[in-house]
Amino acid sequence: MKVKMTTYTSETLPRLTDAQKAKLKEMAERPDSEIDTADIPELTDAELKSARRGLFYRPVKRQITARVDADVLEWLKSQGKGYQSRINAILRREMLHASKQR
Repeated sequence: MKVKMTTYTSETLPRLTDAQKAKLKEMAERPDSEIDTADIPELTDAELKSARRGLFYRPVKRQITARVDADVLEWLKSQGKGYQSRINAILRREMLHASKQR
């Protein structure tokens, strides 16, 4: 049996009902001391130091058409399968480098 997966974006999320809004407001007003965290293990300092943000984050891919110099494309393809993923990795590395310099 095939199960259809439903995905939402911030624009397509269904509106909250009044009951859901009331429940969220009630939870937000509850003091931290009333929250039961017994089933959440405490993290050690070592675990916090080695924690990585966004470990399971998978960005949405979009198909584009881009013009690339022929020699650059041949160089990327000469390294084996996955040249498009390498292009993405190179662009991501440059994006992160540029954002750190701001």
